[in-house]
Order: sequence, then structure tokens, then C-alpha cells
Amino acid sequence: MLRYLAKSALLLFFGVVILCGVYPGVLWVIGQALFPFQVNGSLVRDADGKVVGSLLVAQPFSKDEYFQPRPSAASFDATASASSALAPSNYALRDRVARAIGPIATYAAGDKKGQLVAPDVEAWFQGDQAGGKPHIVAQWADAHNSLAQAWVTADPSRAAYVDAWAKSHEEAVKNWIKANPATPQPKASDLAVVFFKSFSAEHPGAFPSAVTKTGADGKPVTDIEPVNGGADIQSIFFDMWRQDHPDVALNDVPGDLVTASASGLDPHITLQNAEFQLDRVAAKWAEDKKRDVAEVRREIEAILQEKARAPWRGLIGEKIVNVLEVNLELRKRFGDPA
Repeated sequence: MLRYLAKSALLLFFGVVILCGVYPGVLWVIGQALFPFQVNGSLVRDADGKVVGSLLVAQPFSKDEYFQPRPSAASFDATASASSALAPSNYALRDRVARAIGPIATYAAGDKKGQLVAPDVEAWFQGDQAGGKPHIVAQWADAHNSLAQAWVTADPSRAAYVDAWAKSHEEAVKNWIKANPATPQPKASDLAVVFFKSFSAEHPGAFPSAVTKTGADGKPVTDIEPVNGGADIQSIFFDMWRQDHPDVALNDVPGDLVTASASGLDPHITLQNAEFQLDRVAAKWAEDKKRDVAEVRREIEAILQEKARAPWRGLIGEKIVNVLEVNLELRKRFGDPA
């Protein structure tokens, strides 16, 4: 018995040494010697040696001077890599895609061919009629309770705005509690739908959005106010506008411009996606640097073509570009954004 135990212990010892020590050590040496950049995370550093990102992990870019990555269900958090897991039948998926398309959708035919749809979405919204019925905001909240609640919980200032509304609309709150006796002390999110219905009646053709103004001390102050135009209107209500205008021909947008990857961290976008964003990026850099738009566009287009790669040296798939790599090249070429 002891002989078998000794052999088993010896086998375990050598297995641990080889598989947990020698083998990883050999791979580490080979990696550091032949592929040091890749095995250390493909980290990219600026001129001062500071890490600005990894070529393997997507990160958001807020300025119009830069190309944008795919949407991320993980909010670009590498520790929370995940897809949204939303089924095609889930309205939350349709809503997210519609919000991305709204501000950038363009007409495919007619007198407005090539022009943005967004101004017409705003004009339609201001008319406060959808599906032949009044009060667009109330219709939206009533049809999509979860979206209305998500709007409230997304920002503390929105919840505070609803709380202030509740204090000045005690009768509406009492009626809500009467209809929902299990929630005698409702939170702001609980009152989301009744709030939007009240808001829609009091502010037809408007939506509560963040508005930044200069305060008395000269510093910017952001408050929630009724607005009838802007990004919120263009994105949130694009889907309702589309349902009211089903026969209007719109140009297609690249699929990866509005869909998230399975990981939520895909650092690449298709070349088609990048070229779709090219006009915006070129126009902003030309404005910043006081240069001709067409000239700047040609320079950026050349960068995209230089950085574009297809999997397996072009044998399969379509061309893609690494967003961080391209944006760093733009910064190298044009300097810091304005």
C-alpha cells in the first residue's frame, strides 16, 4: 500500500512541477522573448510612457474628432465582459438600436435624399401626435414602463426632478398609491409612468432633458427642463416616428455601428463602419484645425486604408480597423482636439 501511495505522490509531485511550473515558465520565456507586446496585454502608451489603452479591449471616445467603437453591453468594463443577452423580441434591444440610429439616419430618396432625418423627428415630436393620438411622451411611457423607469434611475438629477414633481402633485401620487396599495411609499422610479403622463399634459410637445447653463458664479449648471429638440428627442422618439412613417425610405447603416459584440469589448469596427463615421470625424478635425474639409477627409481616409486588415491576411471576412489604433494615429497627425 505504501509503495502505491509513494508512486502516486511522486507522480503528483512531477505533474505539479511540470504543468504548474516548467510548462508555464517555458511559455513565459518564449512569449517575452518573441512576442513581448502581445503577452503583456498589447498595451499602448503615449509619448510620456503612460498607458492609454489596449489594442485588445474597446474603450469609449466621447469627442466627435474620434471614431467610435461598437456599443457595449458591458459599458466597456473589462471586468464585466458580457453581451446584453437580449432576444430580438425584447423591445429594449429595438429601443437601443433605434436610439443609436435616430441622430444619424438619412433619407434614401426624395427631395431630402442624403439629409438627416433628425430635424423631421423633432418637428413631428413638437406636433405631439403619434398614431393619430395626442401626447407622444405619455404614449411612450405607457407603452414602455421599463424604459420610463430606466430614464428616472439613470441619473440622480432625474430622480430629484420626479421627487419635486411628486411634492407639487400630491393628488396624482395619492391616486397612484390607491391603485397600488402594496407600495404606500413609492420611489421616484415607481412614479415614472404617472409622472410622464402628467408632464406630457402640462408640456405638450416637450420632454424633460438636461440643460446646461451658466450660473451666477460663472460656472456651468445643469438642470432638468422641458425641451422640444436635441439628442434626446432624436434618439428616444425615432422609433415612434418610424412607426408613424413606415413608407419613408432611409439609408442603411452598418450593422456593427448599432449592435454590440458578444463580449461587449470588441476593439475593432468594420471598415464600412469607419467610413460611415468619416464625414463627422473629418468635419470636426477640419473645424478644429481651420483646414479644408475635403483635404482632411482624404488624409483620414488614407489612414483608414493603411490600418484596415482582414482576418487571415484577407482570406476570410471583411476588412476591420482597430479603433484605438486609428484614433491614436489621428492624434499623432492632428494633435489634440479643440
